[in-house]
Amino acid sequence: MEDEVSFILESSEESMQSAVVHLEDHLSNLRAGKANPNMLNGVMVEYYGAQTPLNQVANVTAPDSQTLSVQPFDKSAIPEIEKGVHAANLGLNPMNNGDSIIITIPTLTEERRKDLVRKAKSEAEEAKVGVRNDRKSANNELKKLELSEDALKAAEDDVQKLTDKFTAKIDETLTHKEKEIMTV
Repeated sequence: MEDEVSFILESSEESMQSAVVHLEDHLSNLRAGKANPNMLNGVMVEYYGAQTPLNQVANVTAPDSQTLSVQPFDKSAIPEIEKGVHAANLGLNPMNNGDSIIITIPTLTEERRKDLVRKAKSEAEEAKVGVRNDRKSANNELKKLELSEDALKAAEDDVQKLTDKFTAKIDETLTHKEKEIMTV
């Protein structure tokens, strides 16, 4: 019986951790005014007839805080990379210099910063919902076990502690991202 409870707690913790990791991934794609190669992670490029992630056809670097450099492995892919950046609708304007693509990151307006903070809060709330769903599912699994009332209560308390821990991590991640976005 103890093993089953431990298994439920461990799998619940893994699920909650994955919600936090997922949030961090999404927030890393939110632009905070500084050039970051991760900004182009979602860009897909038509390459030899197949939709391919940009990072598989080019090397993306940030030579300075306002510029991204996209160095294709195959120069014939440059027009398709430009199309892919435009199609991703990131509000970025790629410039082709013949050998690579340079993308200048425009400075964020106050209004755009507030929009990004709203989006970050929305992503954080989705992560919290995921954590709460994991709590609910763990509690349901615990109730299926034939535990004494005290053992069930103790196990549910453990699940709640995990929920509180990961909710705090989400809040901390969001606070850090908000600060990053609002810093001019």
